[in-house]
Amino acid sequence: MSLAGVVGLFRGKPKHAVSADGRMALADHFRELRARLMRSLLVFVVLFFVALFFYEELLDLILEPYNHAREVLEADVSTEAYVKGATGPLMLQLKLCGIAALVLASPYWLYQIWGFLVPGLTAREKRWSRVFAAVAGPLFLGGVALGYYVLPKGLEVLIGFTPDGMQNLVEFGEYFSFFTRMLLVFGIAMEIPLFVIMLNLAGIITGKQIGAYRPWIIVGTFIFAAVATPSTDPFAMSILAGVMTALFLLSEVVARFLDRWRGRRATGTDQWADDEISTL
Repeated sequence: MSLAGVVGLFRGKPKHAVSADGRMALADHFRELRARLMRSLLVFVVLFFVALFFYEELLDLILEPYNHAREVLEADVSTEAYVKGATGPLMLQLKLCGIAALVLASPYWLYQIWGFLVPGLTAREKRWSRVFAAVAGPLFLGGVALGYYVLPKGLEVLIGFTPDGMQNLVEFGEYFSFFTRMLLVFGIAMEIPLFVIMLNLAGIITGKQIGAYRPWIIVGTFIFAAVATPSTDPFAMSILAGVMTALFLLSEVVARFLDRWRGRRATGTDQWADDEISTL
């Protein structure tokens, strides 16, 4: 394959005429998808090699919650982290740097997904999806940061169950899986109230309906936190459930405000009763 052919894999330029409304031939859609995937893969590979350069710093970041818990439990429990097998250290480095590259490249590959989907959206859908994208990122990162904050306490509780006279050995592969699940659960949980607001914007649910089911939503939130939290300790569960409950209540307030705002626009008046059903 020539250099021009390789460059063409990353461009994905349509070979057929594009209609006025942005419609393309099916082959051109696949060509565009291939180009976006190739560009995302290239960014991932570059960031993977960058992560290899900062491997020691990444390892310290991952192990910090465990080291903190070990220092707290030092007088009561003897615990050590270890890597299993002859190929364990190599697989550890590849896995850790791969996850780091995937996370660091997420703004770019999410942008590529957005760019591929945008031509098929209406103007209104594009506007609200931009709002969704702008809020979803900080919420997810905030959830990840919260999970990282409560992780040492959860490890203290779990490792603290080690019987007297026994040593606790933590295999790093299992610890890393536990670490990523914990942060993902907290990050995704922060997105749920945002989806509630998006459903309200789509006219599927109203703020009044959310309020009617508020007690059940709160109970369900605590059940979700108890089941989804990998550490299973009450501290992490309570933190996750408390933050999610606060965000749910905030989403209800926002949904009621949006209902009232749409009601005023529909009727041309500011007189809209709180208990009145929206015309939507």
